[in-house]
Amino acid sequence: MINRYTCNNGVRIVLENIPHVRSVAIGVWIGTGSRNEDPQTNGISHFLEHMFFKGTKTRTAKEIAESFDSIGGQVNAFTSKEYTCYYAKVLDTHSQFALDVLADMFFNSSFDEVELQKERNVVLEEIKMYEDTPDDIVHDLLSRAVYEDHPLGYPILGTEETLNTFSGDTLRDYIHERYTPENVVISIAGNISENFIQEVEKYFGSYVGGKHETTDNLPVFHSNRLSRKKDTEQAHLCIGFEGLKVGHEDMYSLIVLNNVLGGSMSSRLFQEVREQRGLAYSVFSYHSAYQDNGVVTVYGGTGAKQLDVLFDTVQETLAKLKQDGITEKELTNSKEQLKGSLMLSLESTNSRMSRNGKNELLLKRHRSLDEIIDQIDLITKKSVNDMAHAVFTDKYSVSLISPNGDFPTNLK
Repeated sequence: MINRYTCNNGVRIVLENIPHVRSVAIGVWIGTGSRNEDPQTNGISHFLEHMFFKGTKTRTAKEIAESFDSIGGQVNAFTSKEYTCYYAKVLDTHSQFALDVLADMFFNSSFDEVELQKERNVVLEEIKMYEDTPDDIVHDLLSRAVYEDHPLGYPILGTEETLNTFSGDTLRDYIHERYTPENVVISIAGNISENFIQEVEKYFGSYVGGKHETTDNLPVFHSNRLSRKKDTEQAHLCIGFEGLKVGHEDMYSLIVLNNVLGGSMSSRLFQEVREQRGLAYSVFSYHSAYQDNGVVTVYGGTGAKQLDVLFDTVQETLAKLKQDGITEKELTNSKEQLKGSLMLSLESTNSRMSRNGKNELLLKRHRSLDEIIDQIDLITKKSVNDMAHAVFTDKYSVSLISPNGDFPTNLK
């Protein structure tokens, strides 16, 4: 049972009591990420996430780390294109303490100039590390190909140029503008009573922020080709097709389609590209859903001399999928796989906290497990095959990182 509560200032609280566990996960979700930045502030959401751990008015960075280590808990954060999350997982007896520390980080971070400079260097090293993993940055390159100058095409980490412009005042201004109460969700899951909602409200229920403004800067899917020449052992290829937005009614048909195509070891791409032809160690597909758009991505990494064969094999696999459709066995297996992964995820308080936080933040609704399973059961071969024809068209973007930067010969 999920309890929902909205504070007077607009902060939303969702709490799910799971009495048979001994842990509690608490997440502070903010509806802001790299999508809400501009060319001058690109990377600020992620940098701010780092700086929340660098000390408050009463706790040093070391004391924040020690406070969770001393109780055997975990604390972490992440930034995506559309949201940021700070979270902790602790024993149920330490839930009040975890809430206190998270609130202290949220409201009282000092953004000390010395710490700011040190953390700037840390993030610069993170960017360099990312640059050393071409199988990661090729996905960022695809985002730029698909969304061009729209913020969804920006890298979450930002750039060295933008990082060097951030100051304590810049961060405080961004918090005032984006960390507004109506843009914040506190998600709690674990062995906790619903009375804990009142504890959360004491910390988060009365603060005020700036005027939260939404922009109508809708993304448009573009068909582009972007490549980078890089001294790598492999050619890293991404092909992106237009997908569905978060909460779309046909989402589960698309998830089944993705599972069949490249979402598991029994998928067509894995079997054809890796098992049958030995072209790649890593080949897969996935779907990224945003509030008003989505992308289905196919990735494969292979030797530069085999790039043409890899690309042709992917295209042949897509063509066969569209022409013949999925089999009854693939439909059944994929639906059971969906149900299984859903059930397994519910065994973790962290997963439940994340699921509830995202659903409240992005969809403002929560479906029961039975409702989701009913939706999965409604998926048919026709709905999945129709989705394949709708998604896998000639309108696609390609990104490539390889030693020579040359696209596959048969790329249109």
